[in-house]
Amino acid sequence: MNMNLSNIKRLCMLVLVSFLALHGFANHTVDETNRYKKRVEGYRNLWQALMPTYTKMQYAGGMGLLNFGVGWSYGKNQQWETDAFLGFIPRYSSDKAKVTMTLKQNFIPWRKPLNESFTFEPLTCSLYFNTVFSDEFWTQEPDRYPKGYYGFSTRFRTHLSVGQRIRFNIPDKKRIFSRSITAFYEISTCDFYVVSAFTNHLSPEDYLRLSFGLKFDIF
Repeated sequence: MNMNLSNIKRLCMLVLVSFLALHGFANHTVDETNRYKKRVEGYRNLWQALMPTYTKMQYAGGMGLLNFGVGWSYGKNQQWETDAFLGFIPRYSSDKAKVTMTLKQNFIPWRKPLNESFTFEPLTCSLYFNTVFSDEFWTQEPDRYPKGYYGFSTRFRTHLSVGQRIRFNIPDKKRIFSRSITAFYEISTCDFYVVSAFTNHLSPEDYLRLSFGLKFDIF
């Protein structure tokens, strides 16, 4: 009788240990599955964040005659934007046309809905950096100029601009490539113009530039 009772206890202990082991393995498997799903979700979120949320085209602005690019909206109420442009400069007085590249950061403090279709953005502020792909421009001052004659690179320019926008929200049934179209203008200047304005006493039309553009919101 005692042997039977002892065997029953051993059997119960074996069943209990097996249950706990299987339960622990199941929990471990669930945890591994959850971690995998989180990794996949994080990977997808990363790629989604890298996808541009809009396209832009801009005329003038000290970054090329015609400029085409993509960008990303983010932050509270989508108040921040980052643009990446490739631009084109015709030959003008030089022998060859030129390609430019611009990285631009925009801030839109507030927006004012006018009605269901139109939204007004009364102020935009931008800081952008521009370069020209050409041997005619340099990063270090050539020896043919007196030391300190220019004082900074002619290949890279730093710009500041302010402007205004108006956005048209496309009705859902009529959307094809974008959900809204924004028209904007900007008044800009660059580091070279600012220095020249103070040293050569230039008038505003000499150091300010007017530009126009369109933005197409994809998402």
